[in-house]
Amino acid sequence: MTYHPKSDFMATMMQRGFLADCTDYQGLDEALSEGIVPTYIGYDATAKSLHVGHLLNIMMLRWLQKTGHKPITLMGGGTTKVGDPSFRADERPLLTPEQIDANIDGMKQVFAKYLTYGDGPTDALMLNNAEWLDGLNYLDFLRDIGRHFSVNRMLSFESVKSRLDREQSLSFLEFNYMILQAYDFLELNRRYGCLLQMGGSDQWGNIVNGIDLTRRVLDHEIYGLTSPLLTTSDGRKMGKSAGGAIWLNADMLSPYEFWQFWRNTTDADVGRFLKLYTELPIEDCDRLGALAGSEINDAKIILANEVTTLCHGAEAAAAAEATAREVFEKGGVGDDLPTVALERSEIAEGISVVQLIVRAGLAKSGKEAKRLIAENGARMDDAPLTDAGLMIDADALSRPIKLSAGKKRHALVKLG
Repeated sequence: MTYHPKSDFMATMMQRGFLADCTDYQGLDEALSEGIVPTYIGYDATAKSLHVGHLLNIMMLRWLQKTGHKPITLMGGGTTKVGDPSFRADERPLLTPEQIDANIDGMKQVFAKYLTYGDGPTDALMLNNAEWLDGLNYLDFLRDIGRHFSVNRMLSFESVKSRLDREQSLSFLEFNYMILQAYDFLELNRRYGCLLQMGGSDQWGNIVNGIDLTRRVLDHEIYGLTSPLLTTSDGRKMGKSAGGAIWLNADMLSPYEFWQFWRNTTDADVGRFLKLYTELPIEDCDRLGALAGSEINDAKIILANEVTTLCHGAEAAAAAEATAREVFEKGGVGDDLPTVALERSEIAEGISVVQLIVRAGLAKSGKEAKRLIAENGARMDDAPLTDAGLMIDADALSRPIKLSAGKKRHALVKLG
């Protein structure tokens, strides 16, 4: 693609690798050059925290605001009641309204770190689509909105087609999701002048539906822009680790573990992740990403510090780096490690080291912990753990014990 953008936002998206596709490059670029473009991304409230998989789009909203435009974070209080079927093999479990509200409260904590909310022209807005979806009259909605959707076309979208091709059931409830998301864009345009929806490239069909619907009902020109669906260079989905999702809320994943996730980036991904997840100048990202040998580790520490500072603050990033240095360079314990505090009553009869490894989050199951020990991957106080039947009692915990899985994952066990 040889399009040369005029607007700062579009230039940033293209130069830093955020852009997968756009419904109208030139039209959007001109709108961005001419004035403030209110832009939204939707987030369904399926968990109490956002995770690293959401961070790419949060950074897009941050750059949007930094280049003079208005971000809208749309919480899916309404759409979460249906569940997005896009590229899923099965239906999402249905959540109660109370669960959805609790999840939204947890997710809101993250956005305030990346965006400035308020009443100014480029201040971010936090909205909830339950505002217009909860009160819909079914017959009016079918007549006014449903008539604009062709079932033939909806069946042709890849997100639906992939499910049907595998002969996996797609409920009528889920089939409605793309109509509701399209209606969100229409309502945001009508109520808040929203001109752009962004999302991952798996949302392309849903975004295009919203643009078509708004054109038909309001005769307004609006736009869509998608980001690439990221995988790491070794083919894993971005944001997943052996231990599960990399959450952005500190109460669900410690800043130290978050920092470690970035510090453990594969060499080949460092330059790309610096461009996407930090605000360092592009030439610095290229220079750091090109380092070889042991020098690339310095670039990984910069990546971990920059991303952790944005998400958890500079103090948390500095503490995580200090702990990592103490753990790896001096074999010390470090103050910031994930910690399991045991009550004396729990260990009156002793507790197996296998259970401790699971409790510390270093293995998902006893079976996995035993395999870790059998393969010489587990250590206690930096000494190899060879006995899966080892029992730990109160005497052994007269001081904290450090457990390790591999070279990079550690936890402390102590008496509470």
